[in-house]
Amino acid sequence: MKNNALRHLLLISVVLNLAILGTVGYRYYQKAAYWISPFGHTIKKNHFLFEELALQSTQTEAMRKRAMPFRAEIDRQRADIAKQRKNLVTLMRQEQPDMTAIGVQIAGISTVQEAMQRKVVTHLLEEKALLDKEQQGKFFDLIENAMNQGSQTGCPGAE
Repeated sequence: MKNNALRHLLLISVVLNLAILGTVGYRYYQKAAYWISPFGHTIKKNHFLFEELALQSTQTEAMRKRAMPFRAEIDRQRADIAKQRKNLVTLMRQEQPDMTAIGVQIAGISTVQEAMQRKVVTHLLEEKALLDKEQQGKFFDLIENAMNQGSQTGCPGAE
């Protein structure tokens, strides 16, 4: 009788562990499949905002070549900001918070955010130069919509 009960418990434990592993794997896969734009808009990793425009193949290829290194740099800067924010919280947790160190940390975060914003603007202006007037209007409409969606969901990259 005891062996039978232990087998059932073991079976339940194995099924539960497999379900948890499956869920964790699925969530990891889902998270890895998306990228958060600088505007807070969630986009599939292999999809680009400009693909929603009716572009010539040469325009699409030129924009795609620029987009991959841009995304990598934005992701790196976003990770740097997250690390600095974590450090800021650590400083604030101290019994006697060092306001000078907190100020330095805030300034560091601001510097990276400003650099990221400048990189985004530079990138968008480079992309704009590849488009005709009508495409430019549609391009900036897409950007504006992405920015509005991001502002409704919170800070870009906040998870």
